[in-house]
Amino acid sequence: MPDARDANGHLIRELHGVTLASILEYLVAHYGFAGLDARLKLNCFAVNPSVKSSLTFLRRTSWARAKVEDLYVCLRTAEVLGRPLP
Repeated sequence: MPDARDANGHLIRELHGVTLASILEYLVAHYGFAGLDARLKLNCFAVNPSVKSSLTFLRRTSWARAKVEDLYVCLRTAEVLGRPLP
């Protein structure tokens, strides 16, 4: 994956200064909970989804958090480089 940088010059894949809450809100705004469930297959997006309950689950479950962060990095990289969105 090429090195894409945000407006501040930080590498997107390093998630410099990006909180899990802002990542989740960004992904929900882009895909919605149904879209996130379709892509990541996590129950926190399928059963009574909310940002608060999803954050609680993701903070306790490192493998699920990694999946969400990877999707965010792919989406932001595609946006910055002008590629088709995942």
